Amino acid sequence: MRIATWNVNSITARLPRLLAWLESSGTDVLCIQETKCAAEQFPADALREIGYESAVHATGRWNGVALVSRVGLADVVEGLADGPEYDGAQEPRAISATCGPVRVWSVYVPNGREIEHPHYGYKLRWFEALRKAVAEDAGGTRPFAVLGDFNVAPTDDDVWDPALFEGATHVTPAERAALAALREEGLSDVMPRPLKYDRPYTFWDYRELRFPKNKGMRIDLVYGNAPFVAAVEDSYVDREERKGKGASDHAPVVVDLAV
Repeated sequence: MRIATWNVNSITARLPRLLAWLESSGTDVLCIQETKCAAEQFPADALREIGYESAVHATGRWNGVALVSRVGLADVVEGLADGPEYDGAQEPRAISATCGPVRVWSVYVPNGREIEHPHYGYKLRWFEALRKAVAEDAGGTRPFAVLGDFNVAPTDDDVWDPALFEGATHVTPAERAALAALREEGLSDVMPRPLKYDRPYTFWDYRELRFPKNKGMRIDLVYGNAPFVAAVEDSYVDREERKGKGASDHAPVVVDLAV
């Protein structure tokens, strides 16, 4: 079974690439973030034509998450129980479902913007709500994983130049502590192979030729419970999908499971 996560940075802009990638990669389940479309605008028909069911939690604007599967899609849950609000509403940043033998979450963690910004505190509260929401499944016997854009680099090795991020979000002790608290619920970081260079970055800013220079970050993560991790046969960053015209600024992270 092949599971992947990909922040597509607008599914409308990326649809031809997404459809081609699903068919060529043989992916069974894809967790999608940053759909940037309302649920009724999601291209479920186009995905159905190539054999994928869809579950979507999106309202347009800058958020939105989805799951697409060709091995089943059951017990869908949208959002986080008791999740925090921002600007008076819960944003569409999490969706979960059972896909064949595996339970998965697709998450798009708030960016945080700046340390002094209200969005940063919202990000930490959101992480705590996520931790509580996944605790039961994380400790269970069924393979389970939380996949997505976590907007945190777990260690300094996951940033091309840590010195440039001093005083900025994505690398602060509080954000990394939130990741650690999530792992303490029984989850482990499934480290992908980079395919090229020595670090498995998943995100490269569009500015300043950062992708050709490999000035990236690893912020798209796969956190699996013990049964999930035991089934992992391989994991890698599909860096090729970051190349060329019309690419997202994130690359897919792919995990192969013996289930």
